[in-house]
Amino acid sequence: MKYYLIAGEASGDLHASNLIREIKKTDPQAVFRGWGGDLMQEQGTTVVKHYRDLAFMGFLEVVLNLGTILKNLAFCKSDLLDFKPDVAVLIDYPGFNLRIAEFLHQQKIPVVYYISPQVWAWKKSRIKTIRKVVDKMIVILPFEKEFYADHGLEVEFAGHPLLDALAGRINKPVLPLFGKRLVAILPGSRRQEIKKVLPLMLSVVKDFPDMNFAVAGVQSVGEEFYRSVMKGIDVPVVMNQTYDLLHQASAALVTSGTATLETALIGTPEVVCYKGGNISYQIARRLIKVKYISLVNLIMDKLVVKELIQHDLNRKTLRDELQLLLNDRDYRKLMMHNYTELRGKLGGEGASARAAAIISDFVKQRKNQK
Repeated sequence: MKYYLIAGEASGDLHASNLIREIKKTDPQAVFRGWGGDLMQEQGTTVVKHYRDLAFMGFLEVVLNLGTILKNLAFCKSDLLDFKPDVAVLIDYPGFNLRIAEFLHQQKIPVVYYISPQVWAWKKSRIKTIRKVVDKMIVILPFEKEFYADHGLEVEFAGHPLLDALAGRINKPVLPLFGKRLVAILPGSRRQEIKKVLPLMLSVVKDFPDMNFAVAGVQSVGEEFYRSVMKGIDVPVVMNQTYDLLHQASAALVTSGTATLETALIGTPEVVCYKGGNISYQIARRLIKVKYISLVNLIMDKLVVKELIQHDLNRKTLRDELQLLLNDRDYRKLMMHNYTELRGKLGGEGASARAAAIISDFVKQRKNQK
């Protein structure tokens, strides 16, 4: 079978790579092509566009880069027609992927959407499009199955693939240079968010002289970029070892996104940080209809980890929260208890294999119907 996958950011690349690995177990002749990153490439995918060239954050940034986005859409459509996949697997990245799903539907190419767009948070109008152009929805959050089923979609819950991604990857001690307790700083994987958030995260370093700090870097951004934002602050940047860094950390400062869930599943006390452009933030405030921005809090439906958003993210609030995370035993204990409950809600390990089986069964059924 020929599979075309589209992942537009680092987390999508990770989950797509694990999915590909599982698909190959049942379909050893499978051919993979698509958009993603290094992890998908390592699993044998021909990556025609890297996600580092796709990350446009916020409403204003999208408008400013509209020409590039339209060129990317045109290129993707042309590449799909040339490749002629048996199935397209779209991973999150809804602004782009839903447009591609409409094109795929027109071309009668089966569409599986893996890792749902967060339409339950905003843009519920997208449900009509999804119902029309997506043939199979595979969700990874427990409340999403009921949400989509209520809107008439064919949906299956596979569990969260982060539990697979974390299995066996957090136990090797790779950072012997840290003799003191460690605070991990996760500023995100997009340059725009790193510029906004990393300087604020680093502002508390001098307030904790008994702690070591380390920035978790990703290859797609590059160490030089982190250094340019840090402006000479003497904190190590540890490239491509985020899970190991979190495993050793006593606490973490984490930019909102998938990393907040990764941190919780590893079991590191955290504070969630977010700061965007003022225009984008004001628009988002009016459109987004959920109580929390962190996946941890959304899944648990309560405030498990503190969220410091926009103007609330400053040196004082960050310092105060980090003091609690490091020194208040009861505060840490309650957070750890909630983390345990969170793991149970996400379905346990094996999500990637379950998603692969769902996709394989779907493709076989479509083949038999022809």
